[in-house]
Amino acid sequence: MKTAIYPGSFDPVTYGHLDIIRRAADIFDELIISVLNNVRKTPLFSVEERVKILEDATKDMPNIRIESFSGLLVDYAREKDVHVIVRGLRAITDFEYELQNAQTNRLLSGEELDTMFFTTSLQYSYLSSTTVKEIASYGGDVSGCVPEFVAELIYGKFGIR
Repeated sequence: MKTAIYPGSFDPVTYGHLDIIRRAADIFDELIISVLNNVRKTPLFSVEERVKILEDATKDMPNIRIESFSGLLVDYAREKDVHVIVRGLRAITDFEYELQNAQTNRLLSGEELDTMFFTTSLQYSYLSSTTVKEIASYGGDVSGCVPEFVAELIYGKFGIR
């Protein structure tokens, strides 16, 4: 069985993330969506909330598993016996950052961990979780960026109904 890990903050999950998830799930037998618990950041949603949101957003995909992790991705992948990481690319600036991470992960893993890049579908190339949070914080419409239930949760965090 071929398994891959799609790691990220997913704070919040966007249609761009879901596009990558669906496409990767079509290629791999199992896709583990791994929510990073980064103690250096203050997310809008807790790790537990992000896991639950992803479970709800991917409930129609049987070969998806949602987990959380902290620490080095290479250690997590080794623990899961997974050798492929999935990452999405929106622009050339993403590529430069992601290439460095992929090369570092490959080195740290003893060349046992590869990264597969998915280019974002054009309709989501502008989209980021940061942008969604900023728009929502001012009461803007994020319905084209995230599923409806996610938009409601975001607005709730900002006290907007």
